[in-house]
Amino acid sequence: MWQAAERYPDPAIQVLDPRFLKYRLFNASVERLATGCRWSEGPVWFGDGRYLLWSDIPNDRIMRWDEASSTTSVFRAGSHHANGNTRDRQGRLLTCEHGQRRVTRTEYDGRITVIADNYQGKRLNSPNDIVVKSDDSIWFTDPPFGILGEYEGAAAAQELPTQVYRVDARTGAIKVVCSEINRPNGLCFSPDEKKMYIVESGVTPRNIWVFDVSDDGESLTNGRIFLTTQADHSPDGFRCDVDGNVWAGWGTGEGRDGVRIFAPDATPIGHILLPERCANLCFGGAKRNRLFMAASHSLYALYVNTQGAVAC
Repeated sequence: MWQAAERYPDPAIQVLDPRFLKYRLFNASVERLATGCRWSEGPVWFGDGRYLLWSDIPNDRIMRWDEASSTTSVFRAGSHHANGNTRDRQGRLLTCEHGQRRVTRTEYDGRITVIADNYQGKRLNSPNDIVVKSDDSIWFTDPPFGILGEYEGAAAAQELPTQVYRVDARTGAIKVVCSEINRPNGLCFSPDEKKMYIVESGVTPRNIWVFDVSDDGESLTNGRIFLTTQADHSPDGFRCDVDGNVWAGWGTGEGRDGVRIFAPDATPIGHILLPERCANLCFGGAKRNRLFMAASHSLYALYVNTQGAVAC
């Protein structure tokens, strides 16, 4: 049974490189905010409402945790097995849906608008993770996980390769920006939006790739491997902080589950140990200095001495 640390500093916050010391707060510890989910994913912070949303994929719902009351409730039952979530630059919720094999936007009045559900007449596989660039363009990964069985979606034939897509904010046009990654998963921009990181989940050991973003902001170039994990390690969703460090959901197994932090040169500098595999994370709170971690059955949080990059 997991228990919060009673003393500071929290031993769950491990320093792997001296560069991580500046990001660890001496008197901040890991907190479990909620539990009782089957597979937590896709956390997104709503600062204007002081709440966090995250997906519970097998239970087909989006959950809500309120900061003011520290209470948890169901935000949306029947979420079409929602996975990744983010907000657009107008503050609206964007969601990757395994069940309907699409990306949607929740309008201010609650209506659902379909952003993408096919490419060149063929159905998407199961959109997984999603980010929005400062030009309002929407970028998402499309591995097959939601169509492999009935637990996180519905079994179906794969019609398209596993690819990464960009949706133009003005025209709604969808284009492939990356087709060379086997089962792309988590993705995020660097703080200056000149780079994009993408997890490759279809290989063992898994890779995290990094690409240059073209000057017009519409394409990815010069793809190379940022790091290759050990065979028994598994990165998932991630975000960058304002210094360009990569904070990655991590597993699988005791001593590995949690969040692994990498410097821009790919050196592992820190690790946040959790009792469950962390699938995804985001920065939030009033000052963007609270790390929210969606991990298997639960939602965790930790205050850190940095802020999430706005581009993420």
